[in-house]
Amino acid sequence: MTPLSVRSNVPMVCASCHERLQGPLICGSCGKLQSPEGTDYFALFGLPRKLWVEMGGLEQKFLQLSWKLHPDNFVNASEEDRELSLKRSSELNDAYRTLKDPVARVEYLLAIEGERKEGERKQQAPPELLEEVFELNEWLDELREAKSAGADIAALKTKLRAAEKNFGAKLAEVDAQMQSTAREWDMAVDEGADDATGKKIMTRLNEHLNRRSYIRNLVVSVAKELAEA
Repeated sequence: MTPLSVRSNVPMVCASCHERLQGPLICGSCGKLQSPEGTDYFALFGLPRKLWVEMGGLEQKFLQLSWKLHPDNFVNASEEDRELSLKRSSELNDAYRTLKDPVARVEYLLAIEGERKEGERKQQAPPELLEEVFELNEWLDELREAKSAGADIAALKTKLRAAEKNFGAKLAEVDAQMQSTAREWDMAVDEGADDATGKKIMTRLNEHLNRRSYIRNLVVSVAKELAEA
């Protein structure tokens, strides 16, 4: 089993000049663009597969790489290299957008580790929220009916605003729990933990994501209904 701390698919040597690479996108020695198919987003920025990312450093690296990969630097290059610069620039943009967002970062890590499991659980109410969700859905149905009938909806809107605030707080709780579990993952990476330990942590991260997705959908639905009321 590969310890969590050494998982990487970064190419080590330039395909053109065979010098050691400092990064997977372009050779620092000869300037040749690389074709690191399958290199993950963390590796593109020279980062370990950890969930805490220093934003200032990420942005600085992004700007540096964006400048090196900019198509203007390859106007006199071969058509293959010009196309490659566009492709690598697009990949870099996708990687930056993903890694700078804490939730997208967790989702991406689980995806490349083969552990992202959404399935039906994503759409099922957590057992401890069943009563509150049932009540919320009743209020939403009543609001729609009242609007259609031209009835007074002030009391229902007050209930829904309270529910929106309640579920918003629950969403914040899930985010805090996910951050705590993310720190456990990073510690496991630093300690070179084995696959079994990593899988246990990733299972909990999956649960956080699924719970977050469900609660966020509730918050969005309530906000939409209130905006249209």
